Amino acid sequence: MFKLCDLSPVNKSGQTAYDIASFWGHKHIATLLIGGGQDGYPQSTFPDVVYGPGENIYFNHEFLDRSSNKRTDSKWLAAKQTSPHTVYLLFHNLNPLVTPESSDQDRTGGASSNQLSRLRPTSVKPFLRQPGITVVFLGVEKRKRDLNTTAMLEGEEEDDGLTAWFALNAEQDPTELLKLVDSKSFFLQPPMPSLLMLSDNDAGIIAHARAVLAWHSRYSFCPTCGSETRVDEGGHKRTCLREGCLSLRGIHNTCYPRVDPVAIMLVIHPDGNQCLLGRKKVFPPGMFSCLAGFIEPGETVEEGVRREVWEESGVRIGPVRYITSQPWPMPSSLMIGCHAVALTIAINVNENEIEEARWFTRQQVIDATLKSKNAVFSLPPRQAIAHYLIKHWIGMNANL
Repeated sequence: MFKLCDLSPVNKSGQTAYDIASFWGHKHIATLLIGGGQDGYPQSTFPDVVYGPGENIYFNHEFLDRSSNKRTDSKWLAAKQTSPHTVYLLFHNLNPLVTPESSDQDRTGGASSNQLSRLRPTSVKPFLRQPGITVVFLGVEKRKRDLNTTAMLEGEEEDDGLTAWFALNAEQDPTELLKLVDSKSFFLQPPMPSLLMLSDNDAGIIAHARAVLAWHSRYSFCPTCGSETRVDEGGHKRTCLREGCLSLRGIHNTCYPRVDPVAIMLVIHPDGNQCLLGRKKVFPPGMFSCLAGFIEPGETVEEGVRREVWEESGVRIGPVRYITSQPWPMPSSLMIGCHAVALTIAINVNENEIEEARWFTRQQVIDATLKSKNAVFSLPPRQAIAHYLIKHWIGMNANL
């Protein structure tokens, strides 16, 4: 009965036929309109593509084993901080110290890239003596060193073959206190797009290190009572020093590094051959991307997707499918990538949220992906999860 009907039209209140039937309690009509759909929404078909786990997305590579079981082992951490094999990453105002690295073909399309400067304990020793310095244990390299070829140094305790990595941040320029730093090294800034010019492994390390260091820079005092705190668990916890503080009872999210969940979604037209993209004023000219917004307290990811799309574009959303996620260290977001199917197609942009929103055909998206001369817009960079979501919709390899 309803197979040949257009179910997307809405009345002046923005309600679809399904909305009205549900509101007035006509469950039999609503069921017919649903037609076996998801979560009480009309049935729609998602693109028939195989969704990968997303490990190849920028910032998603786990080069290090986080070894969280070692964070409470103060003796082990102290030994690793002075081990000659240990690697330190230095940040200045959350900008990492890097060294230029030439390559035949850079991952971002340029002629060169940057590598995180890997410092040894002797280089950062003067800096570690400064008051108020926070050292964050990032983990250990997944491959152990060959102990048969590693000579024990004088005063070194028994080597377990694990190469530990630490990160620290300085508000004042620390270069004068450092030793053995390559003269070409510099602090990478501004964060965007500079942090997109690293190797995949370095980007994965940055996603962890920068987010934790940013948390320390904002939560040096107890959020519960305002007292001073101490750093525990290898930099992954702050404990209030005031006896009786409520934060010392039970588990509190203020004691641990913050993560902010963000829904980012590619909205698919009911006909399956168009997608909704938007742009903000800060975007480069001609660039359109997926809509996105923070998940609110007490809200599911699916409802967050529906609310954000409605708030930004005035388009109603039905079925939502989770695709993959990406940490985004600006400073500590977790991008939750979804595909969502629209129930309505009329666009009513909230200019307080975005500048413009438009439906693009599959061919227009393909032209933008291939950077064709016929392209009418440009995609976000390949390092962004939005790029991944868009390419998966058109059934292309997201790493192209």
